[in-house]
Amino acid sequence: MLKVGVFGVGHLGKYHLNNWKEIPEVSIVGFFDPNNDNAKEVEKTYGLKRFMDEEALIAACDIIDIVTPTQHHFPVCEMAIKMGKNVFVEKPMANTIEEGKAIVNMVKEANVKLQVGHVERFNPAYTALKNASLNPLFIEVHRLAQFNPRGTEVSVIFDLMIHDIDIILSIVKSDIKNISASGVAVLTDTPDIANVRIEFNNGCVANLTSSRISMKKMRKIRLFQKDAYIGIDFLEKNTEIIKLKKPEDTDAFSFDIETHQGTKTISIANPVIEEGNAIKAELSSFVHAIINNETPVVSEIDGFLAMEVAHQILEKISKSTSMLKQGPDASFSDPMPLED
Repeated sequence: MLKVGVFGVGHLGKYHLNNWKEIPEVSIVGFFDPNNDNAKEVEKTYGLKRFMDEEALIAACDIIDIVTPTQHHFPVCEMAIKMGKNVFVEKPMANTIEEGKAIVNMVKEANVKLQVGHVERFNPAYTALKNASLNPLFIEVHRLAQFNPRGTEVSVIFDLMIHDIDIILSIVKSDIKNISASGVAVLTDTPDIANVRIEFNNGCVANLTSSRISMKKMRKIRLFQKDAYIGIDFLEKNTEIIKLKKPEDTDAFSFDIETHQGTKTISIANPVIEEGNAIKAELSSFVHAIINNETPVVSEIDGFLAMEVAHQILEKISKSTSMLKQGPDASFSDPMPLED
């Protein structure tokens, strides 16, 4: 049985504790959290040992689960990896590109497993497409949330949009050609709403909009590809596929339409959405990757690529904001292509 230690038992950390308890291959050794209120509540509710020494908790475990604020991800990752422990770390993997690169190198050198908490990869609405052929030419994303002070120590890019960046990078098998972005800080010191356009070398274009000051919640991705449209609603957990019908499509509603090329049959299918807990699924997946010596579903490489794109987006927003502050006479140059 693998022993787990949790760093950070705030709002999300408690969700992790609840789900670790339901995974039969692990046992929770204890937790570390400098917040006395959080610690007392967890000690009372879960009956877990509070460790006051970070190294002592890491030494007692096989898996370290890092659910701390982002600025603390790297030091805990570094300590755990150097002690030869497997690490699950919430997104974003680290606070800076340099920290992310260091984590990638340390994981390779230590030969341990690391998974990043991009939980939408385990959303039933997304996993329902595991057998579908996804080759989008255009992607439209909306992720909107009502304002919540929790998590605002980072921009909306790292708070919300990074989920969709990771999903898009996992779907589009191509390098990025160019990024353009704009964003506005409304209630915090960092962008609270942002719109981003990502162009890929294979011709695919992704438009992403994220806001944490919306009146309603929305978490949708729409994929447009040759002969098909796929809609994924992460919030309502449903998925829709509309495409030109093929002879093997027998389980979908269909109807005929007249086009200049003649009659075409359109099929509408809603893949079966399995009941599931995405947080439990991602933690269980990591445990099985360790036991079976497999690459985690969201590896340190995946986590680094997502945060790298997120940082590039923030740089674009910062540049455009700076130009706007200079006034109407400021000249805007064409977006610079990303380095290979």
